[in-house]
Amino acid sequence: MQFGWLTLAMSPSPEEDCARIDQIVAQACEAERLGFSDVWLTEHYFTGESVYCDSLMFAAALAMKTSRVRLGFAVVQTPFHHPVRLAVQLALLDNLSKGRIDVGIGKGTAYNEYEFVGHGMRSTDSRERMEETVDILQRAWTESPLDYEGRFHKLHVPAIRPKPVQQPGPPLWRSVISPGSFRECGRLGMPILTARLPVERIKERWATYAAGIDEGGHDVATKARLLRQSALWRNVYVGESDAEAEDTLAGLLVETRAHMMHVREAHNPADFEPEPATLNAWTDPSVPDSEAVPFLLRTGCLYGSAARVRDQVSELRDVGVRHLLCQTGFGAMSHAQNLGSMRRFGETVMPAFAELASA
Repeated sequence: MQFGWLTLAMSPSPEEDCARIDQIVAQACEAERLGFSDVWLTEHYFTGESVYCDSLMFAAALAMKTSRVRLGFAVVQTPFHHPVRLAVQLALLDNLSKGRIDVGIGKGTAYNEYEFVGHGMRSTDSRERMEETVDILQRAWTESPLDYEGRFHKLHVPAIRPKPVQQPGPPLWRSVISPGSFRECGRLGMPILTARLPVERIKERWATYAAGIDEGGHDVATKARLLRQSALWRNVYVGESDAEAEDTLAGLLVETRAHMMHVREAHNPADFEPEPATLNAWTDPSVPDSEAVPFLLRTGCLYGSAARVRDQVSELRDVGVRHLLCQTGFGAMSHAQNLGSMRRFGETVMPAFAELASA
C-alpha cells in the first residue's frame, strides 16, 4: 500500500502562527523520513485553519526541504486563483520539485462562505469558475500561443514559462463523493481523492470508478495506475492504547468542531446556507457533539493502538484501497502529540503493508 500524509493543522492564535508554520515544515520532513510517499496540503483562509493559507508558496518551501515525497494539493480552491498565474506557479513548482507535484482541483469550500467574501466574490458560480480554470490550465501547458474566450477570462498568452517538468503538465486530481463523480472522473482518466466514505461503500465506489475508466477507453496500464493512485482520506491517530487513542482523538475532534462552527456562525453572511446535500452529522450545526463525534469516528477515522490501526488499514486494503491519505493533526493538537502518532504509524503500522507497496 501507498501512504500519504495530509495536513489540515490549525493555529489557535495569530501569536502562534509562525511557530505552527515551522512545525508543519518539520512534520512534512518527518513524513518523508518515515516513508510516506506523498504530502498533501489543504487551503483555507482567515481563521487559522491551514495556517500557511497560501498552499502554493508553502509547497515551494517544502520542495526545497524534501527530495523524494510527492507534493499534492487537497485541494486548490480554484475560484481564488487567476488561472494563468496558477498555471505559471504550478509549472514553477513542478520545476523546483523536479516533477513531484499533484494538483487536486476544487470549486472552493462548501461551508466557509466567508472565504469567498474575503476574496471579493460569492460561491454561486464557483463550479463554472473551476471548470474554466481546469480548461485554461490544461490548454496553457500545451498550447503556445493560447487564445481563450471564456465566461470569466479572455486571454492571449504567448507561452507559459517555465514549461512543467511533467508532461503535458502536473496531474490534475478531483475530490469526489457521489457515484456520478466517480464515474465521470474515470471516463476522463483523472486521479481521485475521497473522504469520509464508509468502508461498506468503498468497494462499490471503486467499481464505479473502474467502470468509468473502461467507458473512457483507457488502456490496461492506465486503468491499473488510476486504481492504484485512487486516494482515501482518513483521520489517523495511533495511541498507546485503544482507550487512550479514542479519548484523545474524541477530545481533539470536539475542539475542532467547536472552532469550525464558531467561525462559520461569526463570519458567514446571513444569506448563506450550505447545500443540504453537503450536510451530515459532522458538518450540520444542529447535530450535537454527542452524535457528531461518534459519527466521524465511525466513518472517517482510524484510531487505537498500533495493532488495532493495522487491522483497520487491513480492512481498507481488503476492499480495494491502495493509497491512504493520513491526516494526523486535528485542531490545535500539539506538535509533540502529532509527531508521536505519526511515528507510531510510520514505524509500527506501515511496515506491515510494505509488501503491497512494492508489488
